[in-house]
Amino acid sequence: MHQRKQLTILTHIVCIFFCLVILAPLAWIMLNSLKTNKEMFMDSLAFPEIPQFGNYVRAWNLGLYRYFGNSVLVSAISLAGILTLSSLLAYGLTRFQAKYANVIFFIVLGGMALSEQVALVPLFKILKFFRIYDTYGAVILPYIAFRIPFTVFLMRAYFLSIPKELEEAAVVDGYNSFQIFTKIIVPISSPVIASCAIVNLNFVWNEFLFANVFLNNKALQTIPIGLMTFKGDLKVDYTTTLAGLVIASLPLICLYVTMSRQFVRGLTSGAVKG
Repeated sequence: MHQRKQLTILTHIVCIFFCLVILAPLAWIMLNSLKTNKEMFMDSLAFPEIPQFGNYVRAWNLGLYRYFGNSVLVSAISLAGILTLSSLLAYGLTRFQAKYANVIFFIVLGGMALSEQVALVPLFKILKFFRIYDTYGAVILPYIAFRIPFTVFLMRAYFLSIPKELEEAAVVDGYNSFQIFTKIIVPISSPVIASCAIVNLNFVWNEFLFANVFLNNKALQTIPIGLMTFKGDLKVDYTTTLAGLVIASLPLICLYVTMSRQFVRGLTSGAVKG
């Protein structure tokens, strides 16, 4: 009993340490985003004499609003495509007795082994050929394609844990396959859908490589690319740049805080079932 208590205390200490390691840079960014450049360079760990909330207004007005809007648009369409296609594919693989269902599943999983760097040149030529280079579709389509394998992997494991008796009862009530999927499977699967939404949004919102190569038009650029040029435009105005970083991170933080319980439930269910 005493040994178990010591182990619990040690576990808590380790968790607190890792939390501090993660939160310390965030706290530093938020602290210095409220300073003048002079205050930051004199002592970056001190509290600001007068909080400079104007840094956030200046960052927003200097173009962050455009990059933010582009990221919202690209993320919303990408996320809708990823979740819709992945859920339909995962449901089909788990419920329809297709002859090569397992083969299809392993082919889909093979997409997880394909790195973005390897596919960059072929994707560039494909986008050029179809004349969608330097459009929103140039990043939305690759985002959907590259996130489907992992999302199918999580959803398939969760769908396998759902009792088939629920669907059999729905068939007796006259439901077809699509109605079963939309009215029974999707509501029951809200934890794994929330998990997939957060994980994929984190990828799409922060993705840099594809956005940097496939979007040259500044009016179409998303937040990661916008912040890179943002810093160049501002030259030495580092505190305003830090304010832009804080604004860019707020959507993901708010989403995780509001959906954290379902996020954990979805990941653990997908990890241990199926």
